[in-house]
Amino acid sequence: MTPAPPAAAPPVRRTLGPWMATALVVGNMVGSGVFLLPAALGAYGGISLIGWLLTSVGAAVCALTFARLARLMPRAGGPYAYTRAAFGDFPAFLVAWGYWLSICAGNAAIAVAMVGYLAFFAPALAASPALGAIAAVAAVWLLTLVNARSVREAGGVQLVTTLLKLVPLLAVGLLGIVVAEWGHFMPFNVSGRSPLGAVSATAALTLWAFLGLESATIPAESIERPELTIPRATLAGTAVAAVVYVVGTVGVMGVLPPAALARSTAPFAEAARAMWGGWAAWAVAAGAAVSCFGALNGWILLSGQLPLAAGRDGLLPGVFRRVSRRGTPVAGLVISSALVTVFVGANYTRGLVQEFTFVILVATLATLVPYLFSSLALVKREWPQATGLRPQASDLGPQTTDLGGAPVRRYAGAIVPLLAFGYSLWAVVGTGLETILWGLALFAVGVPVYLVVRGGTRRARQAS
Repeated sequence: MTPAPPAAAPPVRRTLGPWMATALVVGNMVGSGVFLLPAALGAYGGISLIGWLLTSVGAAVCALTFARLARLMPRAGGPYAYTRAAFGDFPAFLVAWGYWLSICAGNAAIAVAMVGYLAFFAPALAASPALGAIAAVAAVWLLTLVNARSVREAGGVQLVTTLLKLVPLLAVGLLGIVVAEWGHFMPFNVSGRSPLGAVSATAALTLWAFLGLESATIPAESIERPELTIPRATLAGTAVAAVVYVVGTVGVMGVLPPAALARSTAPFAEAARAMWGGWAAWAVAAGAAVSCFGALNGWILLSGQLPLAAGRDGLLPGVFRRVSRRGTPVAGLVISSALVTVFVGANYTRGLVQEFTFVILVATLATLVPYLFSSLALVKREWPQATGLRPQASDLGPQTTDLGGAPVRRYAGAIVPLLAFGYSLWAVVGTGLETILWGLALFAVGVPVYLVVRGGTRRARQAS
C-alpha cells in the first residue's frame, strides 16, 4: 500500500505535568537491573563506587545535553527529532528504527524479569514456561490498553509505580548505611584487576542503569510547558536515579559480606532479610515486581510516541501516525506490543534463548546511537557560536556568532555535548566488536524499509 504524504499533526492534550514527566524518567531508568547490580559489583569491592561516580558524571553530561536540546526544540520524538533537524531524514530514520526496535526488545526483557520476581510468590510461573509467557504477555497488553486509553492514565500509573519502587530501594539503602559493616569495603579492590581496569569494568556494568534518561523528550507534545518541564524532568530524574543507585549499592554492600554478595541472586532481598527478617524479602520481591511493571508502562508509552513522530514525517509507514480521538497512537502501540509478544515467545522457547539474549544486547547498543547523534546535533549548533564560525542551517533554534561573554561560558555549550558524545562513544565501544557488528546488521535491515516508505511518500506527493 502506498503511504499517504505526511499530514499535519492534530492538536494533542498536554496532560503530563512535571511530576509525571519526572516519574517517566526515573521509572524508565530504575527497572529490573538495579535489584541485581549490587551482586555484579560485589566481585569488585568498594572500588565499584568509583565506577558509579564515573557513570553518574557521564549520565549527567548526557542529561544536560538532552535538557538543552529540549529547550531549543521541544518536539515529539526526542533524539529522533533532534537528529532530523541537524542531519536530515536518513540518519533520523536510523535513529528511529533502531531505537524503536530496542524499546520492543527491552520491553520483552522487562516483562520476563517481572514474571521472574512474581515467581517468588507463585512458583508455578517459573515451573511452567507457558504460564510464565502468558503472564508476561498479559502484563504487556494490559499496559498497552492503559496507554491506548490516554497518556494521562499512563502517566498516573507511572507516577504511582515509581513512588512504590523507590520505597524498598531507599529503605534498604539508607538503613544499610546506618548499620553497615565498613570492613566489607576492604580490601578496596578484590577483582584481581588493576584499579583502572576495575573502575572501567564497573563503569561499564553500571552504564545500563542510566539508559532511559532521555525518556521525557520523546512524548514532548503531551507534556505541559515542554520547553521548561522536559529539561527539569530530565535533570531531576537522572539525579534521583543516581542517588538511588549509589545509596542502594552502598547499603547492600555494607550489610552483606563480599563473598555472600558475589553469590547472591537477590542482593536487596537478602540484605532486607538480614536487617528485618524473612518478611522483608517478600516486600523487596514485591517492590522489584512493581519496579518492572512501572518501567514496562513507561517504555510502552514511548513505543507508541516515537514511531508516531517518525510516521508524521513520512519516515515510517503511515499506520504509525494514526491517533485516537484522545490523541493516543493506538496503531503504533498495538504493532509495538505485538512485536514484544514475539520477543517474549522467543525467550520462553527452548533453543531461542541465546538468540533472544543477542537481541537484547544489540538493542542496548541501539539505545546508545541516539545519544551519539543527539550530542553531535547540539555540537553542530553550539560550536559556531563558541568559535565565531559561520553557523549552518538547522532547525535547532536560532544561531548567532556573538562572541560576547567569558570564553568558558562561550565554549561550555559546545563542550558539554562533546563530553556526552565521547562518553556515548566509549559506551558503544564497550559493548564489544560482535555486538557492534550485529548492531550494524540491525540498521542495515531498516534501509529497505526506508527506501520503500520514502519512495511511496514521494509518489503520493507527486500524485497530489
